[in-house]
This record gives sequence, structure tokens and C-alpha cells, in this order.
Amino acid sequence: SSCKKYLGKLSIPGMSMPLQITEDLLRNIACKFLAATQQAADIYTFLKNEKGANNFITEVSMDEVESPQTPVEMLFILKMLADKGVPAQTIAPKFTGRFNKGVDYVGDLTQFEKEFEEDVLVIDFAVKEFGLPEELKLSVHSGSDKFSIYPIMAKIIRKYDKGLHLKTAGTTWLEEVIGLAVAGGEALALAKKIYAGSYNRKDELCAPYADVIDIDSTKLPSVEEVNRWSSEKFANTLRHIPGHPDYNSNFRQLIHVAYKVAAELENEYTDALKQYADIIGSCVEENIYDRHLKRLFNL
Repeated sequence: SSCKKYLGKLSIPGMSMPLQITEDLLRNIACKFLAATQQAADIYTFLKNEKGANNFITEVSMDEVESPQTPVEMLFILKMLADKGVPAQTIAPKFTGRFNKGVDYVGDLTQFEKEFEEDVLVIDFAVKEFGLPEELKLSVHSGSDKFSIYPIMAKIIRKYDKGLHLKTAGTTWLEEVIGLAVAGGEALALAKKIYAGSYNRKDELCAPYADVIDIDSTKLPSVEEVNRWSSEKFANTLRHIPGHPDYNSNFRQLIHVAYKVAAELENEYTDALKQYADIIGSCVEENIYDRHLKRLFNL
């Protein structure tokens, strides 16, 4: 009943066309998302009771689904969250296109720009209309390395003076492996050991990420070949520098999902991280600052 006021044409400031709201549309949205928003509310309530309100950032993610949410779906998802008392501060929708782990965006850039801008406008409306936190922002999951969409996002967040949450944890793990390779010697040998482990367990490691990786096994170098590589060759093959002759997105995606191999090495891996922290740290900084922040904020 609280949605009846929105039936008909709903104008969202900044959007060229009004949203068409029908009872059938609202029923469909409720069927798709109501149970999920209730679960989100239950989780939020649990965390609030355990940690105390305002002691954590509330993010709602819905990116790992089959189809992207439309702006009107996003609007009423936010309304359901607000009605259930979930003070969402970031929300991660699914966008059109492929957001594969650790590599660039694959898809229609024009369509992405339209979706991203409309989502920003819907969020702005929802904050004012539903009383959600003013800092509510879009979150882009698997957002690291999507260099082709950074200029689009940069333009839109500047245009509307909005924030952005970009998830980049996985790419930092890759920089750890790159740093080990750069360090050479036993550290390079460890990086090669991680690749060998991932190559021999490819199906197991890739299975949980089937929707967010595209690996052509025929383009993966053999373990024997990698074992002959220099530090420079290993690092250049793994590091995401578009257009670099050594860069191999298949190699990079496989290492991306191979963190389990490193975890199983336990102290052998963590001790190496400590020993070569300076080299690894410089790799992480270069990646986050030079390849990500500079592109996003025109620094």
C-alpha cells in the first residue's frame, strides 16, 4: 500500500523519461526481491545487536545474479530496505556486461554509462524520498581493473558530486604475487609454485567463479614454461598493463582465483610477504594509485 502513490508516471530528477509504475510491475519486483531484502534486514539487525549501530558500514550487494537490475527495480529495492530499517550506505547492483575477476570490463560502454548514471539518479531520489543515509553510494563489485569504464564513472560522479565504492581486494592479492616475482630468487620460485598449484587444480579453483571468469585453457602457459621465466617475464605476464606484449589475461585470472593455493602454503607464503614487504608494498601502491585512483579521479 505504501507504493500506491508511485503508480503511473514517476519522474526522477535528471532522467529523460519518467518511470512507468504499474501494479503488475510492483508485484514482480516484490516477488523477485522482497525475500532478499528481508534477509538483508535480518542480517543488519544481527550486526547492529552485536556491534552497535553506526559501528559498521552497511552495504547491500546484488551483483551475483543472472540479470542486471533496472532503475525502477533499484528504486523499489531501496524502498524495501528503507521500510525494513536498513540504513544502506552502499549498494552494489549488477550491471550489463562482464565484470570478470582482475581484468577489464567486457560489454557495451554506452549501455553501461546509461545504467550507471540512471542508478546514481535513482539513489539520489531514494535518499530524499525514503530517508536513506545521505552518503549512500554505488558500489562496483569486481571493480578493479575495469579501466575502460573508469572515465565514464569519473565523469558521472563528478557531474553529480557523488561518492563511489570500488572493490579491489583481489587485485591486491595479485600484486603480492607480482611483488614476489619481482623480488626474484626464492620469492620468484614461490610465485611459480603458486602458479603450478593453480594450473594443476584449475577446475577446482575456477568452479566457484564460473560466472566471473573467462579462461581459455589453450592460452595458459605450461608449468614447465613458467618455470623457465625470469622475474620480469612472470611479472609482465601477470601485471595488468593493457597492450603489453607479455600480458596474459588468462594467466592473470587463474592466479586471481588461486589464493587458496597460497593460503595452504601457510607460513611459507606469509613469511615471504613479510620478508619482501617493501617490494610488494610498492607494487600494491603503484597498482591502486597509478592504475586505479589516477584513472578514476584524473589525478
